[in-house]
This record gives sequence, structure tokens and C-alpha cells, in this order.
Amino acid sequence: MKRSLMTLALALSASVPALADQALATSKNCMACHAVDKKLVGPAFKDVAAKYAGQAGAADKLATKIIKGGSGVWGPVPMPANSQVNEAEAKKLAAWVLSLK
Repeated sequence: MKRSLMTLALALSASVPALADQALATSKNCMACHAVDKKLVGPAFKDVAAKYAGQAGAADKLATKIIKGGSGVWGPVPMPANSQVNEAEAKKLAAWVLSLK
């Protein structure tokens, strides 16, 4: 009984940061154009994670794109700047996106 409660607690604690960061993405309107696992207006976050996997500086690059916007990487639709996202939030969002598999 004690072992199964510990396993459950570990499983739940591992998913809490992912849910919290998805909540941040939702609160900052990222989810209006992106989804975790399917393309909407912009690419799926899992596709972004796959594209930048293993690249040095990827988190900082994505954090900058989150704040300033970008164009041409994923097609003709530009990503607008997100002035409502501060630097710390952008870094947290970038790290979360890159953690998705």
C-alpha cells in the first residue's frame, strides 16, 4: 500500500509542472494558435520541440521568438509579438515546449 501511494505521488508530481506550464500557455493566449500535439494556426508544440531538440541555445532562441514574434520558419503565417509575456515567462514557456515529446 505504501509503495503504491509513493508511486502515485511521484507520477502526479511529475505531471504538475507540465500542467502548470500549459496553464501559463493558456493564460498568455498561446493556445489560441498552438496545441500540444496538432497544428492549428501555428505548429504543434511537440513539432517545435522536435525541430529544436538538442540544439544549443534553443530555449533562449524560442523565448526571444515568444516575446518578439517571428516569421518564415513554419510557413507564411507570422507569429505576432507577445508583449503580455515577460522574459521569465517566455523562458518558462520555451523550456516547457522543449520538454514535450
